[in-house]
Amino acid sequence: MYSILSLIFRYLFILLIYLFMFGIIRLMYLDIKGIKKRAFQESTYLKLINRKDDLYFKVEESYSLGDETAIGRSSNNDIVIKDPYISKKHALIEKENEFYFIKDLGSSNGTFVNDEQVLNSIRLEHGDSIKIGQVNFLFVSDDKWEKEV
Repeated sequence: MYSILSLIFRYLFILLIYLFMFGIIRLMYLDIKGIKKRAFQESTYLKLINRKDDLYFKVEESYSLGDETAIGRSSNNDIVIKDPYISKKHALIEKENEFYFIKDLGSSNGTFVNDEQVLNSIRLEHGDSIKIGQVNFLFVSDDKWEKEV
């Protein structure tokens, strides 16, 4: 009886080890897939800081920014996020003279850059944290090296 239980537990333990290794390999694959996707992306984008699992609505890992990018809950926006704390027309990111600026469009819960509420148009810098509703983004601009030199 003891040898049968020992054999069953041994195979269960081996199965758990294989499942753990499969999970790690899957995470590495998804990470590499995300890097390849970002390589073809424009040089300036918003990167999701939140874990997608923590949010109960659909949100992408990253969003490319154009010359004018509207963010909100309405389907008329460039970036649509169905968060109930985000207004229909929440914020606007505009490119002017090679720099990006964000402004709040009179949203109910406000837009925050580096934990400070956006009252007027604010210039975005590489690495700025943007909070809109329950979603936190990182502003990523590969042009930062050209501007600093």
